[in-house]
Amino acid sequence: MILTVTLNAALDVTYQVPRVDWDGVNRVAAVHRRAGGKGVNVARVLAALGQDVLVTGLAGGPTGQAIEADLQAAGLPHAFVGIAADSRTTLVVADSGQAVAGGEQGSKGGERGSGGQTALFNEPGPEVTAVEFGRMVGRFTDLLATAEAVVISGSLPRGVPLDAYATLAAVAAEHGVPAIVDADGEPLRHAPGGRPSIVKPNAEELARAVPEGGPEEGAQALRGRGAESVVVSMGADGLLAVTPEGIFRARMPYKVEGNPTGAGDSLVAGLALGLVERSPWPERLIRAAALGAAAVAAPVAGDFDRDVYADIHPRIVIA
Repeated sequence: MILTVTLNAALDVTYQVPRVDWDGVNRVAAVHRRAGGKGVNVARVLAALGQDVLVTGLAGGPTGQAIEADLQAAGLPHAFVGIAADSRTTLVVADSGQAVAGGEQGSKGGERGSGGQTALFNEPGPEVTAVEFGRMVGRFTDLLATAEAVVISGSLPRGVPLDAYATLAAVAAEHGVPAIVDADGEPLRHAPGGRPSIVKPNAEELARAVPEGGPEEGAQALRGRGAESVVVSMGADGLLAVTPEGIFRARMPYKVEGNPTGAGDSLVAGLALGLVERSPWPERLIRAAALGAAAVAAPVAGDFDRDVYADIHPRIVIA
């Protein structure tokens, strides 16, 4: 079983629109509402790949109930720790770049033009007490008994210590469970202290955490602070992995157009699967990069386009 941790779980709302008019009225072509947060998205992809998963994290209030109900409906096992405050909602506005003619949708739902853009609006999340976070650490520790790997990802809700991911990764390491951390800002800076197996920032997150030097130097710096391996996602430029076995680059054959929201989560799902299977780094990077690209072609986070995955996977080159 792969355990995913989402401390700042959300109800994700995605609006697909032909073209956004920021000064006028917009007609929404399609609406998607589902449980979200990075760890939830990772679990959805892993489940689609046939893996046993368990989702944990913090959830509270009516929104938290909606999150758990959606996971139940999707058949995703979950074991959230309840909190008093209401969980957050996120909003994605996905602009396909298509003009609308005669007041009707100019393209089929889910299709995107080359001029499309995506805007993401993230609420900060609930206020979490020290007692509630303590219960989370206890639940996490118990769940490690049956976990083969753990993914700890996303933002932190208010009140949770900035070194929370380092704490959880250290607990996992004590129990012999490899951990992947996908975070930004201070949580990313602290994460290597927990000695996770993999830290997965994107290029912008890495530059904020380690301003000096380029991606390779930044990744080496995080390894120097305790991370075993660092995988940097660089969009259409592929992946950079700095590992004990060497430095690898996964180069993409072409750019996939669409909604990038959730692409990093699909990529992390591929890395988690590689940890469980103990596959060689080139093999796990190719699968992770292909899943990330295929997620861009899917309309909502937590999904991936299997046709895109099948097409792009054999074309990715490891250098």
